[in-house]
Amino acid sequence: MLTTLLALGYVLFTLARNAWDPMAFVMIGRQFDPARGVYEMGYDGQFAYQIALDPVGAAPYLDIPAYRYQRILYPLLARVLALGNPVAIPWTLILINLASLILGTLATEKILAGHGRSRWYALAYGAFPGLLLSLRLDLTEPLAFALVQWGVLLFDRGRIWRSLPFFALAVLTRELTLVFAAACALAMLTSSQRKAGLLWGIAAVLPFGLWQLIMRLWLGSWGIGSGGALASSFELIPFRGWWGHLTQDVYLFVLLSLVVLFMALIPAAAALVASLRSLWKGRLGPGVWILLLNALLFPFLPTSTVLNLPGLARITVGLMVAALDYGALESSRRALLYSQMWLFWLAFGEGIMAVH
Repeated sequence: MLTTLLALGYVLFTLARNAWDPMAFVMIGRQFDPARGVYEMGYDGQFAYQIALDPVGAAPYLDIPAYRYQRILYPLLARVLALGNPVAIPWTLILINLASLILGTLATEKILAGHGRSRWYALAYGAFPGLLLSLRLDLTEPLAFALVQWGVLLFDRGRIWRSLPFFALAVLTRELTLVFAAACALAMLTSSQRKAGLLWGIAAVLPFGLWQLIMRLWLGSWGIGSGGALASSFELIPFRGWWGHLTQDVYLFVLLSLVVLFMALIPAAAALVASLRSLWKGRLGPGVWILLLNALLFPFLPTSTVLNLPGLARITVGLMVAALDYGALESSRRALLYSQMWLFWLAFGEGIMAVH
């Protein structure tokens, strides 16, 4: 209920501040769509909007077509709910993310309560800056992680095959969620369910793999990459995406580093230590694998993500969700308490979410 009030209030506040125009959430860049563009570059929500408008012919309005098309579920769902009406699509993009944030929080509550933990820890999910940013900018994260959390909930309750569609759809919404499906498959492979784990893992990624193949034949390239236009590549040396690109303005770099370290890199390092320690003790449950695989992403993140606060807030959603899942599934009160520290970033309001 609190997440609903917070998210709905944020949506209404944003609409009221922009003359009740839902296109304020889309933020189209003139570089990609001169006819509709308001900003110079805009932001990623514009690509979901363009695909929802024209699922087959949106490529000319996308920075890297295959990369954007791989996140196909969110724009297609928006188009279906709008019945193909271009006027309604900006509204359905908002409504999907609003509902997804609420339902993702509900699933997180159920995961926590199922292990005897307070539902209030789910506030770290419902009020996480990266998810509120995604709500504000028509991004794919709210839907993707809502699907992930319902998948984790069913998987944890032993409904392994019923959880499968949720993970498969999550990957078709945001490729980052692959690590959650992989973690659940690893939990099965390292237990007595090796054969089932192999089949389940293949089935979870098969739709995404087939969609990648279709895009390769259709658009001439694979979708997987480190980001859209102007994105740098993944790093091979740990954390070089942060320390290896010192700007001339040392003062600015230090201030940015404080946010980067405390929002993402220090929590990721702590998560890495905690998950490896759990593995050393022979704990091979899905919560441990979820935390480990999400934490392993951060040492190799590209500079274009690490030193870009909106991008960093978005990719840290996975780490926050992993911390909550680990805390519930592995009965780690420390992880649940630490997850609440991300709420501190709400104090910065939209300052940390600025995209232009």
